[in-house]
Amino acid sequence: MKVTLRNYKPEDSTAVVNLFRDTVRAINANDYSEAQIKAWAPEAIDADKWNAKLLQHYTLVVVCEGDVICGFGDMDDTGYFDHLFVHKEYQRLGIAKKIATAIEAHAQQKGFNRITVAASITAKPFFIQRGYTIVREQQVAYNGQTFTNYFMEKVGLV
Repeated sequence: MKVTLRNYKPEDSTAVVNLFRDTVRAINANDYSEAQIKAWAPEAIDADKWNAKLLQHYTLVVVCEGDVICGFGDMDDTGYFDHLFVHKEYQRLGIAKKIATAIEAHAQQKGFNRITVAASITAKPFFIQRGYTIVREQQVAYNGQTFTNYFMEKVGLV
């Protein structure tokens, strides 16, 4: 399957929000309760707010055959890896790896020695496999629910 990695554009916002919601509901639902999933990925998500945030970050999307956005990831200007999501129907095809590799290369070019991420229970094994270490397990309150995630880091990039 042909995939193209490119920079995020404002017209991607609706597709990215839908990908996020659908992926959390289908994939992360294995590790979080129904109430947590509804809080994390509600029906109504402000695409304009997401767009503004993603435009401030270094944000990449992967476009699969048929011009489907099948993954996205972003990093802020402090080296915090904010999102990494792959469309529920495009899991285990190397898309997350492609995004993470490009974001880590960008961090290296920016001179960051350290990348941090708050990885979900679902994403923790992926980041461990990429050389991230767990700094701490944490409980995060969001939309009335408490979530377990893992503050992780990858050091020694430069």
